[in-house]
Amino acid sequence: MKPAPLLSMICLLAGAAVPALAQEPEQRNRVVIMENVRYDYAQVLNVEPVFQTLRASRTEEHCEPVSTRTLAPVQVKGEEDKGGFRRFWDSVRGIFSQHEGQAEEEDMALAPQGGGGSAALLTPECKIVEVGREFRRPIAYDVDYVYKGIKFRSRLPEDPGNRLKLRVSITPDIGQAPPAATSVP
Repeated sequence: MKPAPLLSMICLLAGAAVPALAQEPEQRNRVVIMENVRYDYAQVLNVEPVFQTLRASRTEEHCEPVSTRTLAPVQVKGEEDKGGFRRFWDSVRGIFSQHEGQAEEEDMALAPQGGGGSAALLTPECKIVEVGREFRRPIAYDVDYVYKGIKFRSRLPEDPGNRLKLRVSITPDIGQAPPAATSVP
């Protein structure tokens, strides 16, 4: 009785091998279809750049100019205290002096100390403001062209000029496309 289970096992294996042998000739007779390639030129009709817009912001100091009409009158002290001879001597002192630097030193010594002059009244009002900037740069080109009387449009990385070199590929259609893989959810 033991040979019967062994015989049934052999029949089962032989039945499974028959479909595998039937599929094998299909794969052996499969032909790789080569494509026929040639190069040609098309006439370019229109080129439109495609821009990338970059936005950035930075802080800048913006100053509003102060009008002298809105300032209070500034009184300069020291000139009216000088006598006529002193003003004359100040204007011609550099001519008679042996050292030109000596006149400058005397002016510095006579100037009022403290720096609280009228310069503070003329400083403009400044604020730190965030300023937005926008930059545009071309990243691609949409090209309209005609090849053998048919219009086409392609996006290219560079402007091709008046003529566009094309790669023309021709392959025969064998009629059956390989089945698409199906996924089970």
